[in-house]
Amino acid sequence: MHVASALPVTWRKASYSSTNGGDCIEIGEGLRDVAPVRDSKDPHGPALLFTAEAVAAFVAAVKSGEFPTL
Repeated sequence: MHVASALPVTWRKASYSSTNGGDCIEIGEGLRDVAPVRDSKDPHGPALLFTAEAVAAFVAAVKSGEFPTL
C-alpha cells in the first residue's frame, strides 16, 4: 500500500483536471500542517508531502504572476 491511499484525507482535484482530460493533480485536505499532492490519474500511487507554508508560498507566487502561463 502506498502512503497516498493510507492518508486520512479528503482528496480534491484541481479545477483544471476536468478540462484537461485528467492530466493534473489532487491535493489532500484534512491534515494539519501538511498538504499531500498526488497524480489524479494514479490515486493509489505515491504522494508528495509539502508543508502548509510551502503550499501557501507557491499559491502566492502563482497569483502574483511569478510563473509564466502556457
